[in-house]
Amino acid sequence: MKELMLGNKAVARGLYEAGCCFISSYPGTPSTEITEEAAKYNEIYCEWAPNEKVAMEAAFGACLAGKRSFCGMKHVGLNVAADPLYTMSYTGVNAGLVIAVADDAGMHSSQNEQDSRHHAIAAKVPMLEPSDSAEALAFTKLAYELSEAYDTPVIIKMCTRVSHSQSVVEPGERSAPVKAYEKNIAKYVMMPGNAKRRHPFVEERTKKIVEYAETAPINRIERGTGKVGVITSSTAYQYTKEVFGDSVSVLKLGMVNPLPVKLILDFAASVETLIVIEELDPIIENHCKALGLTVTGKDKLPMIDEFSQSLIEKALCGSEKESLSLADPIPVRPPVMCAGCPHRGLFYTLNKNKCTVLGDIGCYTLGAVAPLSAIEMTLCMGASVSAVHGFNVASDGDSEKHTVAVIGDSTFMHSGMTGLANIAYNQSNSTVIILDNSITGMTGHQQNPTTGFNLRGDPAGKIDLESLCRAMGFARVRVVDPYNLKECDTVLKEELAADAPSVIISRRPCALLKYVKHKPPVKVDNDKCRGCKSCMKIGCPAVSMKNGKAAIDKTLCVGCGVCGQMCAFGAIEEN
Repeated sequence: MKELMLGNKAVARGLYEAGCCFISSYPGTPSTEITEEAAKYNEIYCEWAPNEKVAMEAAFGACLAGKRSFCGMKHVGLNVAADPLYTMSYTGVNAGLVIAVADDAGMHSSQNEQDSRHHAIAAKVPMLEPSDSAEALAFTKLAYELSEAYDTPVIIKMCTRVSHSQSVVEPGERSAPVKAYEKNIAKYVMMPGNAKRRHPFVEERTKKIVEYAETAPINRIERGTGKVGVITSSTAYQYTKEVFGDSVSVLKLGMVNPLPVKLILDFAASVETLIVIEELDPIIENHCKALGLTVTGKDKLPMIDEFSQSLIEKALCGSEKESLSLADPIPVRPPVMCAGCPHRGLFYTLNKNKCTVLGDIGCYTLGAVAPLSAIEMTLCMGASVSAVHGFNVASDGDSEKHTVAVIGDSTFMHSGMTGLANIAYNQSNSTVIILDNSITGMTGHQQNPTTGFNLRGDPAGKIDLESLCRAMGFARVRVVDPYNLKECDTVLKEELAADAPSVIISRRPCALLKYVKHKPPVKVDNDKCRGCKSCMKIGCPAVSMKNGKAAIDKTLCVGCGVCGQMCAFGAIEEN
């Protein structure tokens, strides 16, 4: 029976139908739902790994053992997993291994908008790119067939629009082929002598896959009535069809690495004008130019942000159709930390003490936003811990007396531990603050190695952060409650003043967790309120000013009491 299905859910369904038995992933928008949906199938073992490199290596181990395996991540996660990926291209696979990477053109929830096709090209592995949910399911199943037929990992490239939109899918039945493990040192032990013999295999495999791409059904030509030809893929294909309809011929590419040669040359010969429509980098366009073709592409279309029907029509046609619009402008609504967020009190304390704060990846990155304006650097997962060491060593004067790193508990597990080991080993006088909110917050409350539960919510191994930090060589490890501003201020000053590396663990569960019980909303005594706006300095969305007095939104307030600690006149009281 046909049904509407989210693109990520369709990939999960494809994993199920293809007989995938093992999944290890790291949550990252817009890829997270693939693994969460796959976990609903009891036939598939699913886990959250500490990071993407571990996830890919675990998936490789499972495919080596003879079970079809999978790992999922967002585009920046593929950077972390690039180390095993590039060598897995040499070793090949036993049972099929499929990797899903979800790009984020437009940077809806990312620190860059890199194009993951570059990784497929550099690693010399096939990459399939679906344009809707039906293709997401079908391409996932096909990926396993290609993986085993050509002895290679295969990447499925998703993007925000395909991952998070719905289209019609027709589910099928599950088939779970299993292969036996066979010892093969020459194939799987990548010491230089063996690797040299495997590289020619990779080049020959690429030639064979190019031959497949020439006639593969997922690379198809749709003839139009005009003399213009468009080469495109993914969501750009959907926009192309909506803008041009049947007035242009379209070469729709489902395999974006390796790209066909003869198919593109024959298509170009059949039209008078050739246009390449692709988001982000000119991968297809440069391939066409290398074949000697004259194409229109990035000379008219941008290399940044998501495309849309209007953008394509305006860039290529010089105009755009009228569309419905609201008469009144919508007020800007910038992202903000939630009411009762445990990080708010800590960031207020850091700002008050004029600390230089090197930040990391997570919802706490919003600590950079006014009025807290606490974070001054965010680079990539785990970078805060490594960077604070380098900053303090390189700085003249007493930077370590006012510079800290902040990192979430999940991000610390992902890639903060090695940076912390570097501080302990090289003994820079650095202070690291672990923001332990007992969950992976930004991607939707996934478990991690510090929570004590696995992906399905069952009891699991739990890492004790205090013991871990001490075992790594830190004699000074403190725990604070970020709702207690006085405690945060005292501990922060003591650790910054200490002549030794230190860790502060700011521990309070995320305010949005279902099991967290909140106090009643606080209230304002208007007779005591002087309208000084001190309570506004924490930037809580539940606190505002009305008629010159502080006001509390009872629908938002969770009774954390942080704002009350800032009022010198006792105007904010518990209910």
